[in-house]
Amino acid sequence: MMSHRPIKPSAALLCTLALGLLLNTGAQRSWAAGEADFLAGKTKSCPGCALARAPLKRKDLADADLSGADLSGAVLHRARLTRAKLTGANLTDANLNKTDLKNASLAQAKLKGAMFYEADLSAADLTGADISDGKMGRARLVRATLDRAKITEAVLTEAHLDEASLRGADLSATNLVSATLRGANLEGANLNNAGLVEAVLRDANLKGANLSEADLFGADLTGANLAGADLSDARLTRAILTGANLAGAKLSGTLMPDGTVHE
Repeated sequence: MMSHRPIKPSAALLCTLALGLLLNTGAQRSWAAGEADFLAGKTKSCPGCALARAPLKRKDLADADLSGADLSGAVLHRARLTRAKLTGANLTDANLNKTDLKNASLAQAKLKGAMFYEADLSAADLTGADISDGKMGRARLVRATLDRAKITEAVLTEAHLDEASLRGADLSATNLVSATLRGANLEGANLNNAGLVEAVLRDANLKGANLSEADLFGADLTGANLAGADLSDARLTRAILTGANLAGAKLSGTLMPDGTVHE
């Protein structure tokens, strides 16, 4: 009979196994300071926690305290975050599609590249948040506060922003095609080169807003306040301006509703 000698592992293999053990131990330790309890559902309070890429799909996190937490790349699809505290949290590239964020606090949060398709952010506070390159198609932001928020090059097609506050917000090059902004406050907002084709801006406050080079083809601006707004080189073809206030507005090179170019 052949005898089988035990095979000695090589030094390289031993080093690899040791490194793997260290990494695994480190991964377990990375959930310290409350992260493990939070992920296990034992607590909803985890401010400042390291939860990058955490799997939180469909989790009930209503009233959770995640202020300053790192949730970059986290999966929060259809999660419930009603009234959650996410002030200053990092949600860069996170998946928040169809998530319930009603009345949530997201002031100063980092949301660059995050996905919010059909998410409900009604009455949420996003003051000063960075939502640049965010994907927010059909998102509900009714009465949300987005003052001074950075929303550049974001996608907000068919989004609902009725009565939202966007004072001083930067929406340059943002896609707002078919979005509704009835009664929204966009005073002093930057909408340079924004796409507002067939957007509804009835009774919206656009006083002093920068709409230069914006595409407002077929937009409804009935009763909108455009006093002092910059509409130079903007396209207003087929736009509705009934009752709109254009006092002091800059219209140099603007393509007007009747097809003429304003001088």
